[in-house]
Amino acid sequence: MNDPIADMLTRIRNSQMRGKSTVMTPASKLRAWVLDVLADEGYIRGYEKITGADGHPALEISLKYYEGTPVIRELKRVSKPGRRVYMSAQDIPEVRQGLGVSIVSTSKGVMSDAAARNAKVGGEVLCTVF
Repeated sequence: MNDPIADMLTRIRNSQMRGKSTVMTPASKLRAWVLDVLADEGYIRGYEKITGADGHPALEISLKYYEGTPVIRELKRVSKPGRRVYMSAQDIPEVRQGLGVSIVSTSKGVMSDAAARNAKVGGEVLCTVF
């Protein structure tokens, strides 16, 4: 697998289209950090680290719905293995005039765009959520 973050985002998108309440993805620290930001911003209920059926560690993500529709309307990967996207703190764009969130990997950890601007740190823009 070349892009584990894109794989996780696609699993979330596909599960929400099917109306699933949970989705499983292989565990990694970066995936867990991205899920922490999604949970803090209120886009998912949370996640649990479990052992999968094959014995490998996995993350079970609890998806969030409001009146039957998914809370996450749009989930896009920005920085890809073929083209990394780095931005300074003041250049990080607002998603949908501040209604959405950009998830940024900085030297101080993975955080939302607003937290990165407040901390005055830039980094790699992983994905946008609306």
